[in-house]
Amino acid sequence: MRIARRTALVTPAILAAGHASAQRAQDTLRIVFRDGVPNIDPYYNSLRTGLVLAHQAWDGLIHRDPTDFTMKPLLATAWNWVNATTIDFTLRAGVTFHNGDAFSADDVVYTLNLVSSPEARTATPSNHAWIERAEKTGDLSVRVHLKRPTPAALEYFAFVTPIYPKAYRERVGADVYARQPVGAGPYRVTAQNPGAMVEFERFENYYAGSPKGRPAIRKLVVRFVPDAATELTELLSGRADWIWAINPDQMANLARVPTLETARQESMRIGYLSIDAAGRSGAGNPLTNVLVRRAIWHAIDRQTIATSLVQGGSRVPTAPCYPSQFGCDADAAVTYNYDPARARALLAEAGFPNGFDTEMVSYILPQWGSSVQAYLQAVGIRARLSQMQVAAATARAWEGRNPLDLGSWGSYSVNDVSAIFPVMLGGGGGNDYSRDPEIDRLLLEGGSTVDENLRRAAYSAAIRRSTEQAYWLPLHTYVTTYGYTKQLNFQTWRDELPRFFMASWK
Repeated sequence: MRIARRTALVTPAILAAGHASAQRAQDTLRIVFRDGVPNIDPYYNSLRTGLVLAHQAWDGLIHRDPTDFTMKPLLATAWNWVNATTIDFTLRAGVTFHNGDAFSADDVVYTLNLVSSPEARTATPSNHAWIERAEKTGDLSVRVHLKRPTPAALEYFAFVTPIYPKAYRERVGADVYARQPVGAGPYRVTAQNPGAMVEFERFENYYAGSPKGRPAIRKLVVRFVPDAATELTELLSGRADWIWAINPDQMANLARVPTLETARQESMRIGYLSIDAAGRSGAGNPLTNVLVRRAIWHAIDRQTIATSLVQGGSRVPTAPCYPSQFGCDADAAVTYNYDPARARALLAEAGFPNGFDTEMVSYILPQWGSSVQAYLQAVGIRARLSQMQVAAATARAWEGRNPLDLGSWGSYSVNDVSAIFPVMLGGGGGNDYSRDPEIDRLLLEGGSTVDENLRRAAYSAAIRRSTEQAYWLPLHTYVTTYGYTKQLNFQTWRDELPRFFMASWK
């Protein structure tokens, strides 16, 4: 049995070695993801895969160095805080978009004014809702006015604010643009089938001096597959050169395959269980009872999930945020130990001595979802597990149809709690299942000042309130797992952004 398992893993990769070499000779890196991006326009999908693709083909004003998180010039060569709600940007000269249009202040003003407008209906409005307006102050200079002090503004400009080519997008319209996108990044999109594949080619006229650098690999071919098993098969059979989010149980076996490399990297992503405290998913929902929600927090052995399932140094966050994010005050959180007996007692106190039936929607690895389901079942909460792909589960969440929502959130790698709290715990957006006016007030207070002490105080109060009410349960940090051909030089980063433009062949 042991020999058969080893053969099943090793033989396809060995047979594929010549094919992989041919791909290197063609200077083509074949990448496989399992969460298909239905709209490659960066502002119209909230998927991590969409963010990854965006950073290959689009540039924003600022680049955040993945090593030390310092801000460096990208499309802007300099910036200056005029006051707490005004930033001046000096733009880079000599930049062209992939279609040959020259980059100027008009493109920046167009982009920022468009995506900050509620009418734009972007996938994550909170990423840009703090922008009041942008105005042109010269051919290569822009002034951005903020609605309120936004200390993390540069983080958002670096990670989630790519610049559109104004003339091209206005001429072809949003729908055509999504099918035939143009950016100013190191790669250009040459072909795509939404949700199925995207092809990129090195942009030969990419500007000198970019901290991203000129790509060493000429072509990227990205394909989307339906599940983790297919993804792994693609790598083992030699039809893919790079995959990620591998089941940790497979890592030891993959490491034995002579043609492959494996790597693990803790990321800023948090696995969570969102609980419908607001009753969005239907009348008579037991989850609106705080005792039921507290029972759920006590019912799940998060440490065992982190250690045994996620592995690789995964941690259990005390507060509903990533520990390094500004404002993530673990000391303010109300803590819940794993205590099934206490969970059952709380359910009985809430009027559910025999438990109840509900639904849990998930797009994470099925065995992880099954583990959470089993912990809930053990205390009497019979959660029917509905396993979906990311886009479908997310769409259901936004519609308010997920009583229990099992997913993950990477904060777009923004190292500030303003990238997680208003999305998951306030603001009335699609993912907000608390709908708590007090949380809303505290988040507005924390996001409306540059005074770090005031921000910390507001966010600490929000953490205490959200954990007292047991709204949004942080399960574990993610440890991203990677598998790729040994012929590839590839660096992992804690911001969970694969930079294929920095990869190279050995």
